[in-house]
Amino acid sequence: MRHPRWSIALFVASALFLCISCATSQPAQAATEANQQTKYRLEQVRGDVYRFVAGHYRSVVLVTDEGIVVTDPISEDAARWLDAELEERFDVPVRYVIYSHSHPDHVYGGEVFAEPGVTFVAHRMARASMARTKADTHLPNVTFEDSMTLRLGGHVVDLTYHGPNNGKGSVSMHVRSEEVMFVVDWIVLDRAPYKDLPGYDIHGMIESTRQILKRDFKVFVGGHAAMGDKEDIRRYLAYLESLYGQVLKGMRQGKALKTIKREVDLSKYSDLKMFDEWRDLNIEGVYNQLRDEAYMLRRPDVPAPPSGE
Repeated sequence: MRHPRWSIALFVASALFLCISCATSQPAQAATEANQQTKYRLEQVRGDVYRFVAGHYRSVVLVTDEGIVVTDPISEDAARWLDAELEERFDVPVRYVIYSHSHPDHVYGGEVFAEPGVTFVAHRMARASMARTKADTHLPNVTFEDSMTLRLGGHVVDLTYHGPNNGKGSVSMHVRSEEVMFVVDWIVLDRAPYKDLPGYDIHGMIESTRQILKRDFKVFVGGHAAMGDKEDIRRYLAYLESLYGQVLKGMRQGKALKTIKREVDLSKYSDLKMFDEWRDLNIEGVYNQLRDEAYMLRRPDVPAPPSGE
């Protein structure tokens, strides 16, 4: 038979443990919910255009009286959150899903929206790349070559292919009525271009960005980083042009990559996020593209760089 004192002590200890568990589990649960809200959010940009934020990825959503246009779903988890959020906030179905280009970190999760009545759109080359590589997402059932215009609920969305820049079949998306431009990867505001430019075409990035600046819009939304306007895009373009021009000049003078990295001056852009981490990688990326695609080091008019550097 258990002694009464021990029974009381055990009861008190158990009750205390339960109280502590409840007290600690509530903040943990709140923290989890807060993290989820931080990871995903849907925020209004201008009029009926919203920006979907998923970590450091972004996409655009257009809500109309006749349905919703979703751009890059980003991932299955992100797409499920977005699908639930749209259902909760707006009493209209998704009608279109538009892929910006072929890369999986933007187009995966499409299957979440693959319902009857939903049209998937992408550039021909983006679809071809996804099909060839057996991308694990819903393939587009409508493609285009140079441009395409979607009309839904009184809104007009222009899709335009600007040539090679990043991935396959990368396009701009212009919501005319709201004067919003959406571009993924090859224009990134308030941050240095990604590392050593894997999958990018520096010439195409520059030319495509010049084309974007000729379009009529007020707000720019990128697939990463900050929103902005044409002035911000002009500064981004100036960075690309300076980066490219200085690397090209150094290579034409027969300088080694190590020397070019030391001499290139991009200090006026040092306020860009990731500048210190990616400056040398940006230089190396442009150098490698000029070496491999333009055959700069095989040209008879270009001195060979010093050996051993």
